[in-house]
Amino acid sequence: MNIWIAIAVTAVGCYAVKLVGLLIPAGVLERPLVQRLAALLPVALLAALTAQQTFADGRVLVVDAKAAGLAAAAVPLILRAPFLVVVAAAVVVTAGVRALTG
Repeated sequence: MNIWIAIAVTAVGCYAVKLVGLLIPAGVLERPLVQRLAALLPVALLAALTAQQTFADGRVLVVDAKAAGLAAAAVPLILRAPFLVVVAAAVVVTAGVRALTG
């Protein structure tokens, strides 16, 4: 039964967030600070999610094959390589480190 309560609360919360977004006046959304925050917020959230998924295992900080893959992806990313090259570099290095370390 607890899972259904969590699903219902999540659904109501999602609806409320959507509703609040529709109720905000257009003038507020046109302010430079709001536009700048709207541009930077997705990048910050994606960076936080990437860091959490790469370096956390529960409540423990780990540095393993995922960290090596992330570092390997940074090189073609800095060199402005296509997205598939960045992903391929990360996959190859992560798989290689996992194969070597077991």
